[in-house]
Amino acid sequence: MTRLTRAETQERTRERLVTTARGLFLRNGYALTSLSDVAETAGYSKGAVYSNFRSKGHLCLAVLDTIRAEQVALLTASVLRDAPVEDRLAAFTAWAETHIGDEHWTVLEVEFLTSTRHDPQLREETAARAAAARTALTHLLTALAHEVGAELPLPADHAAMTLLSLGIGLGIQRVTDPTIPTTPLTDTLRLLLHTP
Repeated sequence: MTRLTRAETQERTRERLVTTARGLFLRNGYALTSLSDVAETAGYSKGAVYSNFRSKGHLCLAVLDTIRAEQVALLTASVLRDAPVEDRLAAFTAWAETHIGDEHWTVLEVEFLTSTRHDPQLREETAARAAAARTALTHLLTALAHEVGAELPLPADHAAMTLLSLGIGLGIQRVTDPTIPTTPLTDTLRLLLHTP
């Protein structure tokens, strides 16, 4: 059996800590989950957590990164696939209904943002991730508009910000009332693309 290198061992430890923290943060919330809880549940010392993450906030940021990456992969697989635009809009609608307003994920995002708002470094890192999401969505909207021969009625970056803001707002509302539909998001996308 091949022995793992130090870097491989550290990467496995990091992955296990993120996976463990994800379960605890989603189940118990950001505030009620301590680094000691994460370390103990993962089978490591608290020092192992600190050797991989500067703070609980940075660990939670890593957890949120994994969740967002999974959601982006699901979303892009449905929207960027080789199919008629109508089929992709239907897939987008299905994704939105299933994932926007997921109680645990949404509450964790909001709790993390409100809990870390006074930490300039975490705010900066969070803002950079939000800007990257807006940029990616801007490119996606530009490509979709080009594909259907539409001219976006507002700058692509503003359209992206509008869709993201609407999605976030719907997600928060759906935490308290899951019956709220996400169709306004698809309807807005249709309006932007001039698709009936």
